[in-house]
Amino acid sequence: MSQDRVTLYHSPNTRSSSALLLLEELGAPYDLHVLDMKAGENRAPAYLAVNPMGKVPAIRHGDALVTEQAAVFLYLADLFPQAGLAPAIDDPLRGPYLRWMVYYGSAFEPAVVDKARGGEPAPQAMSPYGSYEAVMDLVNAQLRRGPYLLGERFTAADVLWGAALAWTTMFKLVPETPEITAYVGRHMQRPAVARVREKDAALQAGQAA
Repeated sequence: MSQDRVTLYHSPNTRSSSALLLLEELGAPYDLHVLDMKAGENRAPAYLAVNPMGKVPAIRHGDALVTEQAAVFLYLADLFPQAGLAPAIDDPLRGPYLRWMVYYGSAFEPAVVDKARGGEPAPQAMSPYGSYEAVMDLVNAQLRRGPYLLGERFTAADVLWGAALAWTTMFKLVPETPEITAYVGRHMQRPAVARVREKDAALQAGQAA
């Protein structure tokens, strides 16, 4: 196995689809370990040894095992610097890049899930995100600067957020503001997005057969 070859633990049309998209955008060499989540393969002992949460994505690279979506993205984008999708440590954009990578999982996703469930958010002092409205205001304000999260530069953060906003607007979990609609439109036009959709459709058809 090549030192740089990555194994992605993947289930089609799930959170791991965005990790697959990142691998495609990076032009990285990878293998897929496909899990049928409807059949419960993600809860089997073999996969729980990889990620005890039974969640995807996870990646294996040599002796390194990485779980958690933001960690997977940060690891992969730094592993393949030639793709230019991660600002270097001495780049002024590195801080904002890390901020938006982490903000997705620490604030945006919890806010969207709480909103979708219709429950009362936690008190401000206990909430990891404050309020759903504050989260959406911040996201829209950042996208207004466009065309990407960091301005003119497309990064791995846009792979993560483009996929997330495409999914959440499709299911009406996030308002289709002009900023988000335009951003998702740019995301959907990327050739890698079409390739991943085709791969996932084929994988899902194979699982249903």
